[in-house]
Amino acid sequence: MVLHRTRKARARRLNHHDAPVLVGPAQPLVLDRHGWLKPHPAVLRAPSPNADTRPSAQDICLLVLHNISLPPGEFGGPHIIDLFLNQLDFGAHPWLPRLKGLRVSAHFLIRRSGQIVQFVSTYDRAWHAGVSCFEGRERCNDFSIGIELEGTDYTPYDERQYEALSQLSDTLRSRHPLRAVQGHEHIAPERKTDPGPSFDWDRFAREANWPRRQLPPNCR
Repeated sequence: MVLHRTRKARARRLNHHDAPVLVGPAQPLVLDRHGWLKPHPAVLRAPSPNADTRPSAQDICLLVLHNISLPPGEFGGPHIIDLFLNQLDFGAHPWLPRLKGLRVSAHFLIRRSGQIVQFVSTYDRAWHAGVSCFEGRERCNDFSIGIELEGTDYTPYDERQYEALSQLSDTLRSRHPLRAVQGHEHIAPERKTDPGPSFDWDRFAREANWPRRQLPPNCR
């Protein structure tokens, strides 16, 4: 489903994220040759203008996990999607005006329901990591794929989010030479704390078949 900017379509998508969304072997996620997920009941495509060309599309080796909720601690509603599309209604909540001028995106958002929203082709550079460093390499946006989980550092993530994340990471690894997963907190430790202690790294490693050596050390 591609996001259409009409009032009727907007209402439909606001209601859609609360419905149970199942991602699994019966309906696997597949990337097309342009780096977009093919049509799927659990997938919404919402192309963001906040992206550009990578220095090298052959050097996509890192998966970065984030969390986001807008306003902080509140789930649902249009605000995350609207932020990444530069369409945020700053009058919708007193907290939102502090985001004026912010131009950010991620490749994917996984909502509490397990719905996956894709904003940027995996071959392009999303603006998710900011000032960051991994294994001595700065500018992690250049060589990473960013996934936002709708949540907070201290709110347990939904079962459906782990299921969707496992399936999505498997699909990404089948296309790109990903060799590590880090939280935003690990590549920007002086600025960021997400996905936080509420994220179960052991569960993710087990369900997504990631070797522990490819994940952050000392994370459970």
